[in-house]
Amino acid sequence: MKEKMTVPAKHKSGAQKQYKCAILTISTSKYWKRERGIEEDIGDLSGESAKELVTENGHDIVYYDVLPDEEDKIYEGISKALSTDADFIITSGGTGLTKNDVTVEVVSKLLNKEMQGFGELFRLKSYEEIGTAAVLSRAIAGVINQKAIFCLPGSPAAVKLAITGIIMPEIAHIMKHVRE
Repeated sequence: MKEKMTVPAKHKSGAQKQYKCAILTISTSKYWKRERGIEEDIGDLSGESAKELVTENGHDIVYYDVLPDEEDKIYEGISKALSTDADFIITSGGTGLTKNDVTVEVVSKLLNKEMQGFGELFRLKSYEEIGTAAVLSRAIAGVINQKAIFCLPGSPAAVKLAITGIIMPEIAHIMKHVRE
């Protein structure tokens, strides 16, 4: 059996251990439920899962919002998240292939640097779970103004896979480099 290579401890040493996170769910139907006052349960399973997984790993949620699949609203939401004291941002939704999936287009225009390896690794891990349907995801990550951003598909399973399998194991290492 082939052994997994690990990043030498020296690369991760000195990194902060706790960070602040902003979470944005991008879903028109959930947005309108909330706007119509159905606040108690808009059915945001992915957002709730993201909040739970991030806090379970010792990080704080400092901002949360639900946005419709509209370029201007996504841009406003990301701008608000960037203006908070969040160190990193997680979005869920809008990474697919439908005409309404515009999260990637909005975020791509804002990125100072893209982490191509994130999308590649996410699709590999997805392939291991769901097979060739993984090609439908355009999940991306990068850096905007010294804050990391991770754009995930809207399914709760995809959010869990990305957060537990990639983001949480590497967030300290990522943030160390983002701030250098």
